[in-house]
Amino acid sequence: MNNFKVFKLRATIFKTILRYKSTQSSAEYCLDSIKKYDYENFLCTLLLQNLARSVALAVRGLNVEISRVTEQVSQVNTGLMRLKFWEEAIDKCYLKDFKQVPKHPVAIELFKAISRTNLSKRYLKNLVVARQNTIDSKHFRLIDDLEKYVEQTVSSTYYLILEGSNVRNLDIDHAASHLGKAQGIVQHLRSIPYSRKLNFIQIPEEVLVKNRVSQEEILRGTVSKALTDCVYEIASRAHQHLQKSKQLQMKIPRGETKRVFLPAIPVEIYLDKLQQVEYNVFDPELQRRSWTLLPKLYFGIWKK
Repeated sequence: MNNFKVFKLRATIFKTILRYKSTQSSAEYCLDSIKKYDYENFLCTLLLQNLARSVALAVRGLNVEISRVTEQVSQVNTGLMRLKFWEEAIDKCYLKDFKQVPKHPVAIELFKAISRTNLSKRYLKNLVVARQNTIDSKHFRLIDDLEKYVEQTVSSTYYLILEGSNVRNLDIDHAASHLGKAQGIVQHLRSIPYSRKLNFIQIPEEVLVKNRVSQEEILRGTVSKALTDCVYEIASRAHQHLQKSKQLQMKIPRGETKRVFLPAIPVEIYLDKLQQVEYNVFDPELQRRSWTLLPKLYFGIWKK
């Protein structure tokens, strides 16, 4: 790819940021929040167009707020109260009365998105309910439990963004489901080095038991063949979902709908890097942002 095309992509992203910065403060809040806590999705969101981008800002902004609840509080009851606030905020956004909406930037953006599009409330509620059900958990018992969780917390965001793009198609939703699972699993793999801080073990118990790895080894950051075997098993599941999603995406025409699936690119980049470091999730190379991401995103927009 020539340098001009990469420069053009960067200019597009920069102009989009400036446009939000100079207009609505609620949109600016969502933009800054996603950039700070969900950078790869931030880039992919900026590359969406028109209404889809506005919906993605609201949905991803909401998901950031909800996901950070467990990181910000140490008491379960306090966390549940904050999650209850967002659950009620979602309900109020559907009343079509702006006066009822909490004066929080994310709630305001969500109200705007719901007012302009027909977003399914159940997908928004999934983001909250999944956290409510796991807020006092320290790990997942089964891989299937992890998959169910990321289906609710990540795949649901894709369903909503597709609805914001006026796309309602079972095949496309199927591709979105697999991508959400792949991305969600990768997010958990990336969080393993921060297990002590998060007070959560990302590798399901059944995988640890099978490979005879203790939770304390993960908390200490001890690298072993057994631990890399655990990571390999989880990463393989993510890779399977990613490949299935890519196969289904081949049926999607090039255009706005295709852009919704751009996060598949950073997911694949991480899985490739993880393989290169032999599934050592503590390798510093995995914490570095990939310089190839922007060119690959540009190519992802235009390839058939």
